[in-house]
Amino acid sequence: MKKKVFGRKFKKDINQRKALFKGLMRSLILNEEIKTTEAKAKAIRAQVEKLVTVAKKGESASYHLAKDVRGDAVEKLVKEIGPRFVKRPGGYTRIVKIGNRLKDNAEMVLLEFVEKGEKIVDKKVKKADIKKKDDKKVVKSAVKKNVERKSSVMVKSAAPKQTVTRQKKG
Repeated sequence: MKKKVFGRKFKKDINQRKALFKGLMRSLILNEEIKTTEAKAKAIRAQVEKLVTVAKKGESASYHLAKDVRGDAVEKLVKEIGPRFVKRPGGYTRIVKIGNRLKDNAEMVLLEFVEKGEKIVDKKVKKADIKKKDDKKVVKSAVKKNVERKSSVMVKSAAPKQTVTRQKKG
């Protein structure tokens, strides 16, 4: 007789499933949104919300969070995500359907935090980005010149090859 067992199995054993969930949770915390299947998003949603609830308590909660996610994700949870949701009693994540995957027609969703973090932009960063963009343009033009040079060399060396025959000794 089949019993009602809580949770989704995903045709994986317990260790594989735990690793999958930890990886998805870590990616969600670090990137603040992930694109995954609907079943996987629903499977980790409750765990992520529990982590955020614990993270709202502050630095003292980092010991309990370290069991489920790695150090850099714990740090971001405690310092950025936890304080963002202090006034909110629950419902920290949302699932937005984005259509089916072409390969296997699986329902794809975007799992993200409800409140987005503010990105601080400095003037120095903007100048650095402009320099990087200029460098990319310079690199692209240099690559084009190299391609032109190589193609001209290829055209010059496209002369018919001479065949060399060996004479047998003896």
